[in-house]
Amino acid sequence: MASHDDDLSGFREEVRQWLEQNCPPSARNVPQNADNSFWGGRNAVHGNEDRKLWFERMAQRGWTVPSWPQRYGGGGLDASQARILAEEMRRIDAVNPLQSLGIMMLGPALLEFGSEEQKLEHLPKIARGEIRWAQGYSEPGAGSDLASLQTRAEDCGDHFLVNGQKIWTTYGHKCDMIFTLVRTDPQAPKHQGISFLLIDMADPGVEARPIRQLSGNENFSETFFTDVRVPKANLVGVINRGWDVAKYLLTFERTTMGSSGSGAQGEGLDQAALRLFGREGLAREPGLRQEIAEVLIGTWSARIAGQRLFDQGKAGAISPFSPSVLKLLATELDTRRTRAMMALGGFDHLDPGGSAAYKWLDAPTNCIAGGSNEIQLNILSKRALGLPEA
Repeated sequence: MASHDDDLSGFREEVRQWLEQNCPPSARNVPQNADNSFWGGRNAVHGNEDRKLWFERMAQRGWTVPSWPQRYGGGGLDASQARILAEEMRRIDAVNPLQSLGIMMLGPALLEFGSEEQKLEHLPKIARGEIRWAQGYSEPGAGSDLASLQTRAEDCGDHFLVNGQKIWTTYGHKCDMIFTLVRTDPQAPKHQGISFLLIDMADPGVEARPIRQLSGNENFSETFFTDVRVPKANLVGVINRGWDVAKYLLTFERTTMGSSGSGAQGEGLDQAALRLFGREGLAREPGLRQEIAEVLIGTWSARIAGQRLFDQGKAGAISPFSPSVLKLLATELDTRRTRAMMALGGFDHLDPGGSAAYKWLDAPTNCIAGGSNEIQLNILSKRALGLPEA
């Protein structure tokens, strides 16, 4: 009788062979960022035919969401199998076939809080990249203090009437639908009276205006809702209990953002140093070698921590503070890595259209999104360590 380890070894070999046969060379060893990734959606455009083929092959196997149940478009893999798939994709440096806030955030929340009808309606479309989702959390007056949100949803019998504004909506002007927090009971304490709604961005009364960033990109928008009719069927979870859904979703957002510290695709800091300085030149720079070593050790540690968190989540044994720790450490590490890469290249890396400059300008945004790093420190100091307020 074959052991579990033997079964996993066989699965690894099967995955390795399948990837070698099905991942085109042009979908490997390619620096990948938010702008050159495939996000899916009603008006989705693939970068090239090979990338399209790679996505279609992965989606057919359910491997865009390998650990989701097959009935919802997933691959039905267990935690060990999903880890093997991720390791083998990393081994050949395969690009992520589908970037999606639906996969990173909404999907896990629907699996936990959604009705069966909602799961069957939305999860397969997420897995197949048919719908691109945005997140409607932050507002002009409710960023770090998210529970102060004022966007309202009035109960009108068979539907809600939504009015209000969201800010820093990631790619809101390019998305098809938005999962958003609204206030359904203005008289309740601020963490209560909040509900979680799914809204079609094409509905009358929804407007998304892009926001230009320092990098020159428009990765965010401000989103306005004016008398938007939302069917009651689009309420996820229990009315006035949306904060439970929001907190659950944030653990996945912070965990995903924490993965940025596990290493970026493309040339690494150590490889760039060797190319620019050579072995002899690098030998004369002990400070630089120390910086590279610390970043590499931090990257390795973040990858191990991320995998441990993933396994804990699958086992239902995750600490409520672990995502905050990982998000905090990994985003700070990513900022340090991109700063060092810019310093290595000197004037050659000052081109704002270059990969190094883009990553350097973009890295601090992850220290703000998902709850700023200052908020994570507050969470850990007050709730995890029980320290008194200053």
